[in-house]
Amino acid sequence: MEVSVLNIEGKEVKRIELPPCIFEANINRGLMHQALVRQLANARRGTHKAKTRGEVSYSTAKIYRQKGTGRARHGSRRAPIFVGGSKAHGPQPRSYRKKMPRQMRHAALRSALSAKAQAGDIVVVDEITLAQPKTKEMVTVLNRLTGGTSALLLMPERNENVELSARNLPDVKTLRATYLNIRDLLGYDKILMPLAALDVINGFLGREKEVYTLATNGDAEYEEE
Repeated sequence: MEVSVLNIEGKEVKRIELPPCIFEANINRGLMHQALVRQLANARRGTHKAKTRGEVSYSTAKIYRQKGTGRARHGSRRAPIFVGGSKAHGPQPRSYRKKMPRQMRHAALRSALSAKAQAGDIVVVDEITLAQPKTKEMVTVLNRLTGGTSALLLMPERNENVELSARNLPDVKTLRATYLNIRDLLGYDKILMPLAALDVINGFLGREKEVYTLATNGDAEYEEE
């Protein structure tokens, strides 16, 4: 797939061929969903906690006598049916962590990048540099390159001026290319990347010659050359 390379003025400077193994891969929506669910689950802290009746601080005295009141027999105010009592089957601390093989995670990233490329949402620039942190200047640059839509700005390395300039923009996120993830790829309309960031992505997604196929029974098979 051939795309234009723009400068920060929005003018085409040349055309390049995107790596087909990354940007023309098979689009597997089920795999992308699985990777997204995994990432969201792994972000959960799992520190929720509700007290059982053995943990509620309350008097151990019988609340009223056993017989003669015409009411149901009860022995503790800590029972779940009473206000201030415990919680029946309440949440307990747990880990929501899900595992996913590296080949599947990388295949999901390729699927997402291929879907973005197919929709024309990949914007490649020669470089993005700012002399000083300036949000207004960043807004001008992004309007030229993305048309004012939400954008994920992939950087090859730390660039403090660019990161500070985009930090206050609600629909823009700067991310180093080595931290590329499925949630951010699917969460923004445009993917904006300099040529150096494209080289970084090609370094860890293009170096592995992986073959991902779905068997007829629905199980995944992996093969690495």
